[in-house]
Amino acid sequence: MNLSVVQSGAEPTERQREVLDAVLALLVEDGDKVTMSAVSRRASCSKETLYKWFGDRDGLLTATVRWQASKVRAGNWDRQHLDAEALVESLEAFAANWLAVISSQTSIALNRVAIGNAASGRSDLGRIVLENGRFAIGERLKPLLVAAREAGLLAFDDTEETFRTFFGLAGRDVQIRLLLGDTLALTTSGIARDAARAVEQFLQLYGVDG
Repeated sequence: MNLSVVQSGAEPTERQREVLDAVLALLVEDGDKVTMSAVSRRASCSKETLYKWFGDRDGLLTATVRWQASKVRAGNWDRQHLDAEALVESLEAFAANWLAVISSQTSIALNRVAIGNAASGRSDLGRIVLENGRFAIGERLKPLLVAAREAGLLAFDDTEETFRTFFGLAGRDVQIRLLLGDTLALTTSGIARDAARAVEQFLQLYGVDG
């Protein structure tokens, strides 16, 4: 039996990523009015293929959220050779990636729709975004934090609490301001400075002096 992209957890193919990008574009334009028919037209892909790949509308939205969240990564690091420099570089990469993603028009539109749906109970999009966005991103960074503790670079007891602290330092009030319509301009250089500042503050709280 062929499983959908969502059920199998497989990485989407290039063609499937094109479809997911079409969903993100439609979310920016139409909000929660996105339908399988609209995606089919925008992506030049039959509805039969969409159902085969993603199962249903919720499956398509889940895959879309996962695709957007996958752009937030913690850099390249080697657990066996993790040092202070590699830790700083990886944390800064994560913070910069996350700030760039959440400040994009696609993420703003996606989160606005998810919040509206969560408040009205119209769909499971709020849960989908929470589970495949924020929670999934957390699980992507936590192994780095644990590896840094094992290497004697960080000191903490609760991994989730430590991640939430870093998440807060990196994001500050940026996401809520963007969601509420603030025309906050985030440049590449500004994001890099904010990421470096967040890592410096985080290490002041959890770093171990060499």
